[in-house]
Amino acid sequence: MSAIDQYISLYRDNREAVESHSAAALNALRPAALAALESAGRLPDKGDEGFEKTSVEKMFAPDFGVNINRVNIPVDVAAAFRCDVPNLSTLMGIIVNDRFVATATLKKNLPEGLSVCSFSEAAGTPLAEVIALHLGTAAPLDKPGVALNTLLSQDGIVIRAARGFRADKPVQLVSIFNSPAPLLAARRILVVAEENSAVSILKCDHSQAGADYLSSEVVEIIAERGAEVNWYDLEESDARTARYSQLFVRQAAGSRFQGVAATLMNGVTRNEFYIRQEGDNADSHLGGMAIGSGAQHIDNASEVTHRAVRGRSEQLFKYSLDDEAEGAFEGGIEVAPGARFTEAFQTNRNILASTGARMHSKPQLLIYNDDVKCSHGAATGQLDQKALFYMRQRGIPEKEARTMLMQAFMVDVIDSIRLESLRDRLRHLVECRFSGHPSGCADCAK
Repeated sequence: MSAIDQYISLYRDNREAVESHSAAALNALRPAALAALESAGRLPDKGDEGFEKTSVEKMFAPDFGVNINRVNIPVDVAAAFRCDVPNLSTLMGIIVNDRFVATATLKKNLPEGLSVCSFSEAAGTPLAEVIALHLGTAAPLDKPGVALNTLLSQDGIVIRAARGFRADKPVQLVSIFNSPAPLLAARRILVVAEENSAVSILKCDHSQAGADYLSSEVVEIIAERGAEVNWYDLEESDARTARYSQLFVRQAAGSRFQGVAATLMNGVTRNEFYIRQEGDNADSHLGGMAIGSGAQHIDNASEVTHRAVRGRSEQLFKYSLDDEAEGAFEGGIEVAPGARFTEAFQTNRNILASTGARMHSKPQLLIYNDDVKCSHGAATGQLDQKALFYMRQRGIPEKEARTMLMQAFMVDVIDSIRLESLRDRLRHLVECRFSGHPSGCADCAK
């Protein structure tokens, strides 16, 4: 029996409970999701095209529990607030497993023109129409991971920036796993930036207690004409947490998108990024940073599609792997026949700090137009031994010298972040991580 079969059986056996505790917008998509899953037969497996080093099927195969009846599981919210970014005032909400909890600060300080709430809270309001209009339009059900998330999700989070609204504070979503037993959380996030609006979102993933966790996450971002969306995703979970995240972005003319994903601590992670530029003069920047040690597994895959004229995109992914850690990057750029004057660039750079670490890199270009500037490149190596020798000759201990070089290796990804205080915070977390702290937020947040 495939992993899909057990979740289809779970849904059919508990259909009434699932749908009675679910948001209407998700219930509307569920029949099509079920049909798509039955047609797919299984989740992507190791060796499939685009999944050379990661088996999603294996990630979902264990018998994780699903909180169908929406039981309220307590969580140490105080621990979450250790993730506050100094000097950066945010509008914070907490995601406890798969349940969104708006903080008092969020409710009090939410400005006119910005909406942040759960799908269920939006019921009966004009925001419900926004959800119904956009949910599922960027994330296609022919991807089995999306279909499974849609089948199991019972609520979600909507973030909407109204036309012309320019946010002066970022929205911060702190996702926390906490359960006495193994748990699968299906998380769904919809971001709609209407014409000429701007919004930044910082999401942090953490794990508490000592159970096995699996996160199924689908994020849809709709950037309408002239809109700007910045998406920053930090993972600091633990070795018993698996994460399958799929991010889909649709860009209209003149829109700007920046996404940066940083994996600092984890068990098994597969992040997928799908960016589709549908309007002229769209601009997208995608960055990734992964620090792996022990037996961590970190896989990032990207697909940027240019469908319109004068689009521009940049991708930069960097990995630092030690011990027996394994990394993978598979990045794609597609330029359609009509997408003239496109500029698209992709870079992957990796450091293997031990003989046991492994890295798989596969950049790809599909160009169907001659009037473009496109490039891609990948390189994997070890620390610069000459630089290490130079530093040791000047009295810097080897361990400290290695840490300094690995920090410097990540600088350009960090510096690409548009929020200055977040840049400073991430530098601190990276320093903590390379210095051997198990969790930057919890143990090094000083």
